[in-house]
Amino acid sequence: QVQLVESGGGSVQPGGSLRLSCVASGYTSSSYYYMCWFRQAPGKQRQGVASIGSDGSTRYAESVKGRFTISQDNAKNTLYLQMNSLKTEDTAMYYCAARGRRYSGTLYSSLTPASFNYWGQGTQVTVSS
Repeated sequence: QVQLVESGGGSVQPGGSLRLSCVASGYTSSSYYYMCWFRQAPGKQRQGVASIGSDGSTRYAESVKGRFTISQDNAKNTLYLQMNSLKTEDTAMYYCAARGRRYSGTLYSSLTPASFNYWGQGTQVTVSS
């Protein structure tokens, strides 16, 4: 049973920083092709924020480039998202997702929700003054 558990969300003022964590259990980092952070604000579609491939390659949404950094600690089976220079528009529920290596669903892109078959429950990030 694969489980993804996010933590690290909270409230912060504009310009502040947060680091999100996603602990994966039930499989190892070698069992996936991609892991990704998504976010969803009320009334909006889920958006891919940053992804990392099993080869360590990364990809970012334009809106977070230069501010967010995705990384992973394979020994701890943990995915991170370092978020700096936060803006009010970054306010959303943030989700961790993984695409299993054996998953046969279509790979649209590493930032497209439909490409992923494992999801966490989310952690809320609120940026306000």
